[in-house]
Amino acid sequence: MALNSKERVRAALLRQPVDRVPTFMWFHPATARRLAEVLEVTPAQVGEAMGNDIRQAWVNNNYAMEGIVHECEGDSHVDCWGIGWVRRGGFNQVMSFPLAEVSAEELTGYRFPTDHHEALLQEMVPVMAAREEYFIGVDVSPCVFEMYWRLRGMEAAMLDLVTAPEAAEQLLGRCADFSVMLSVAACERFDVDWLWLGDDVAGQQSLIMSPEIWRALIKPHLKRVADVGKRRGLPVAYHCCGALHDIIGDLIEIGVDVLNPIQCNCPGMDPVALKQEFGRELAFMGGVDTQGLLPNGTADEVRRVTERLIDRMTADGGGYILAASHTVPPETPDENIFAMYQAAGVSREAIFDRAAAIRAEPRTAHD
Repeated sequence: MALNSKERVRAALLRQPVDRVPTFMWFHPATARRLAEVLEVTPAQVGEAMGNDIRQAWVNNNYAMEGIVHECEGDSHVDCWGIGWVRRGGFNQVMSFPLAEVSAEELTGYRFPTDHHEALLQEMVPVMAAREEYFIGVDVSPCVFEMYWRLRGMEAAMLDLVTAPEAAEQLLGRCADFSVMLSVAACERFDVDWLWLGDDVAGQQSLIMSPEIWRALIKPHLKRVADVGKRRGLPVAYHCCGALHDIIGDLIEIGVDVLNPIQCNCPGMDPVALKQEFGRELAFMGGVDTQGLLPNGTADEVRRVTERLIDRMTADGGGYILAASHTVPPETPDENIFAMYQAAGVSREAIFDRAAAIRAEPRTAHD
């Protein structure tokens, strides 16, 4: 039973038989460059060559973080939100916040870049070219609080939640409004397979705010974004790093169907335990340890641990997409990466064959 990527992911989410577990990996830029040399493809083609089953594009502020790639450390840009970014450690990091110096009462004066929404939506066009074969997502993150702090700065944002909740709630709502607008436009224009939300609200040990504050100020607005997908019968995926166990039940309540990335080293985030607790209502994507196992284990350990993870996460027939708990770090040996894919039923030979096929295709401007 050979399935294409779209069929494979859909079947897994429905707990139906699949030919192999679906995969969706993110690679640190340095990892992608190294694999690109090994496979003789471009860094942008590494995910395809490795066998990723999902393709999606950022149409919100994560495009400014992930989609604009600087070649050199220290290179920078200012996005259409007025947020300043600089490349550090291979990633774009926020270096300036447009609302950092204003009072909480002055937040209402901020103007979201609604005149740029058409350009942002155009990022979906190259992805849609593969819609017949691949599972297609539209990423509208960051949706609520994470967008707020990128505008305001983390310290001021956290202070606002406690000392100026009414002003904070208004700007949080406007952050969600922008995500809703993009979600509606993208879902109406493009034949997507899921709506991808993201809103990091957790650290390595716990939520960065109390569950009560999250439920009062964040949850209602996140639900409005999720509702866009639910009204169209689409699965809703949600990304939040860290220890978010305390609000997983709430996420299910507002319509989240798939949780990512399952940082397995954080308290309460053991993927198998989460599967046992929430697996009837929630699918999972992630859980492969990027802090210990991938960079430090042997290839045999990576294969065995990944096989065991897949077996346990699919014990009910599916509901799981193999992914790492973060980007695959540059210190990960190539053999460990190939061993992880081997555990998923994607052989080294198949990867190199796919890379050869990619090389034989005409290049496009996005490659």
